[in-house]
Amino acid sequence: MSPKETSTAQPAPAPGLRERKKLKTRQSIRREAYRLFVEHGYDATTVDEIAAAADVSRSTFFRYFPTKEDVVLTDEYDAEFGDALAARPADEPIVTSIRHALTDSLAHVFTSDRDELLYRNRMIFTIPALRARAMDELLRTQDGITALLAERTGRDPDDLELRCASAAIIGVSTAVMRHWVDHDGGDDLVELYDLHLDILTRGLRF
Repeated sequence: MSPKETSTAQPAPAPGLRERKKLKTRQSIRREAYRLFVEHGYDATTVDEIAAAADVSRSTFFRYFPTKEDVVLTDEYDAEFGDALAARPADEPIVTSIRHALTDSLAHVFTSDRDELLYRNRMIFTIPALRARAMDELLRTQDGITALLAERTGRDPDDLELRCASAAIIGVSTAVMRHWVDHDGGDDLVELYDLHLDILTRGLRF
């Protein structure tokens, strides 16, 4: 693809019946887990209680979430970000593409899942067990962004410059989310991301 061409990536096909049923079960488990966390606290809620509330077996719970922490730490947003990034023009500066892809995909999440997003991230920042595991998820996401950058630029995924760029994106994103949670979600999260990811385009000029 030449630098002047735009992306011709096609949107992912709609999920089939099996995938929709699996997503519905996954969301039901997560919804019941959050309800129990609110009522009883995260630490006091057991996997057995979550499974019973969601009307699934203990083994079914673990097919969807390897641990109780994963109910909070995992989501379906990475795929949306990847699709949004693939749809950006190929001749667009990569940081600009990432900024738009993130804010475009986040706008949908913010509209449909704002309260859950706020509650979930408040738990991640305040519950020690989740905060510790969150580092693993951040590194996984960072590796995913590095892979997207490598595909986009034709460079090696082991390229340290790409890894540094991914780490910077994760750093800005984490700082923005923490600010949003600390201020009880009072700010426009999409606007915060759009404004502060632009730091990566402009560079640090303090």
